[in-house]
Amino acid sequence: MNGYAIFILASLIIKLGIDLLTSLLNIKALRFKLPTELQGLYNPDEYRKSQEYLRVSTITDLIEKTFSLAITLVFWFIGGFNALDNVIRGWGFALILDGLFYLGIIYVAIAVLTLPFGIYNTFVIEQRFGFNRTSPRTFLGDIVKMLILGAILGGALLAWALALFQYAGSWAWVYGWLGIVLFSIVTQFVAPAWIMPLFNKFKPMTPGELKEAILTYAHSVNFPIKNILVMDGSRRSSKSNAFFTGFGPNKRIALFDTLIEKHNKDEIVAILAHEIGHYKKKHIIKSMIISVAYSGLILFLFSVFLDQPSLYKAFYMDHQPIYAGIVFFILLSTPLNIIFSIISQSISRKDESSADIFAADTIGEKQNMIEALKKLSTTNLSNLTPHKLYVFINYSHPPLLQRLQTIKKRISRDNSL
Repeated sequence: MNGYAIFILASLIIKLGIDLLTSLLNIKALRFKLPTELQGLYNPDEYRKSQEYLRVSTITDLIEKTFSLAITLVFWFIGGFNALDNVIRGWGFALILDGLFYLGIIYVAIAVLTLPFGIYNTFVIEQRFGFNRTSPRTFLGDIVKMLILGAILGGALLAWALALFQYAGSWAWVYGWLGIVLFSIVTQFVAPAWIMPLFNKFKPMTPGELKEAILTYAHSVNFPIKNILVMDGSRRSSKSNAFFTGFGPNKRIALFDTLIEKHNKDEIVAILAHEIGHYKKKHIIKSMIISVAYSGLILFLFSVFLDQPSLYKAFYMDHQPIYAGIVFFILLSTPLNIIFSIISQSISRKDESSADIFAADTIGEKQNMIEALKKLSTTNLSNLTPHKLYVFINYSHPPLLQRLQTIKKRISRDNSL
């Protein structure tokens, strides 16, 4: 084993170790007695159900991650990456087609090997805890659609990237970066209108008290919105959510039908106020800028390591094809991705808190925001006592208690004025 192999192996093991440690600490942090601030939020049976849901889903996730790493290491050390390359080279295609077949086969193999976990999670765990509403037909249809989209969009992007790094020389990473920026912008316009409807039905909200309340609030904060859509989230799960997506004429707010079913008008307005807060505070643009900047760094580093013979020798390769280099660099960049994830999660938690404050300050009655968050937590069986280290590494939102405390501070501030 050379230096690259040792570094990558250590990185993968450390990553799994971090996942194991933080997940076990999170399970250990489970409390069967409700925090004082949340008394009355759950009845005892529902609270025990939420604790058991966290425990079961966490253990299943750890088993999947351990299995995935084991399969990766076995394939690596039996020379699987090189054997697959030699087989595809024997077909006599050009480099770009070789790359499409090579990465496509790996992608499909991963999908097939992890499929049992997806089935178990959906039809056993989610079913057991009352979340699953996905039929086998819908589940299979989603897989087929994702494979087709991956083949069309992913294949086109991959072919373009392979051509760039094969023929564009030292500037390939710059052209690739510009292409990612363009693709990200186009996706914001295309996804809401063309891609998302492939998986869910979006219907305009019918006129009535709720829609009028939403439009009135949006007007009060100078948020131009025409499209308020209801998504058939209940087709797959009983969990609730709402989200904002798109720019320009395709800008829209979508509410899960389960959200409308379980929340009153004022609570829904509070939830949407939070989503609008992300827009008004420019969190979405900031997130895109950070993502684009990081993709530029990744592409630059990829261009640096692409021609390193030792990287390919670490995987027992006879040749140095660009497409295999993509896989190896993804594994090599594991530590960098961990660091970026921790930083981006920290930024996200701050943005979520900022959006909470925006919502609480603009909806009039801050208590509606508190009640909305509590209901979302009970509906989705959220963990009320997560371990701090687990939150630091994995949470994109602050824990419920912290969010409630932030809003209560605003109430106390207003009362003291």
